[in-house]
Amino acid sequence: MQLEHHMSVPAPVDEVWTALLDPEKVAPCMPGATLTGVDGNTFTGTVKIKMGPVQLLYKGTGKFVETDEQARRAVMEAAAKDSRGNGTVNATFTITLTGDGDRTEGTVVTDLSITGKPAQFGRGMISDVGGKIIEQFTACLADKLGGPPAAPAPVPAPEAAAAPEAVAPAAPAAAPVTPAPAAQPTEAAPLDLMQYARGSVLKRVGPAVAVGALLALIVYLVLRRRQG
Repeated sequence: MQLEHHMSVPAPVDEVWTALLDPEKVAPCMPGATLTGVDGNTFTGTVKIKMGPVQLLYKGTGKFVETDEQARRAVMEAAAKDSRGNGTVNATFTITLTGDGDRTEGTVVTDLSITGKPAQFGRGMISDVGGKIIEQFTACLADKLGGPPAAPAPVPAPEAAAAPEAVAPAAPAAAPVTPAPAAQPTEAAPLDLMQYARGSVLKRVGPAVAVGALLALIVYLVLRRRQG
């Protein structure tokens, strides 16, 4: 299926373009996503998805297959598989950005193929959920790009000429310092599909509930007439 969504970021297009090509910067903005490795244009990661009481863990890879800086157009391919072997996700994202002063407008076209439990949602609901995810991603990216600039490093003061001093005895050799272990990536909270799809679910369930209530009312009136 093919989906199309719009994004708007209150930041210059050059900044947004640079950020989108940096997986370490944008991964924390994707709900449920955890970046586990980057190697050039290829990156690996996991996505946790929650569907009611069921939680799914997808492990996969992504790669930028095209980056046109002049046109501000990037194409990314991603593939992931459920850790229990219950489904797969394959997607190609085409992102096009347009600058408008201090604001960036963009379109995200997704060619998506899903198997397993999430496929039961259908195209309409997946599109609605995708739109809400893009909104949250855009808000997070705007916060990152709009944060205060880093404080400049303090300039060391020139050293004053020190008066001659008596030579102090040598201090004992310090114990060797054990290097700290490499920081592990922080795991993201699961992406709750039911929370994102709540409005869509109500739109689909609402008519059924209304029809059910109408039928119940008709049955009630018929039974009441017979009893009368």
